[in-house]
Amino acid sequence: MDLIKVAEAAFATQHEFPAFNSGDTVTVAYRIKEGNKERIQQYRGVVIRISGHGDKKRFTVRKVSENIGVERIFPIESPFIESITVNKFGKVRRAKLYYLRNLTGKKARIKERRINTDKTK
Repeated sequence: MDLIKVAEAAFATQHEFPAFNSGDTVTVAYRIKEGNKERIQQYRGVVIRISGHGDKKRFTVRKVSENIGVERIFPIESPFIESITVNKFGKVRRAKLYYLRNLTGKKARIKERRINTDKTK
């Protein structure tokens, strides 16, 4: 059993990402290799699901590109993730937002959750 933990520790990326939940709008900077070139692609969308636990955690990001919904699953411990930026905190009451797949336009909007950043307390 210890060999498995040693192997997982060797492949761990040790990235520190901000805390985010379902309903939050995030931008994932993902490294893509095309032939012998590498570039960073910004993927911005709503987190509709977080699954797994520990370092095997995955999150699904949904965006609408040219009126077509596109979903992508990112492993948290992927070495190709450069950074994750939380653009907007969403106010939702569910952990899995599959109902967004059936909504379009203004109905697919998520209310913003206000974060108190007042440090004078």
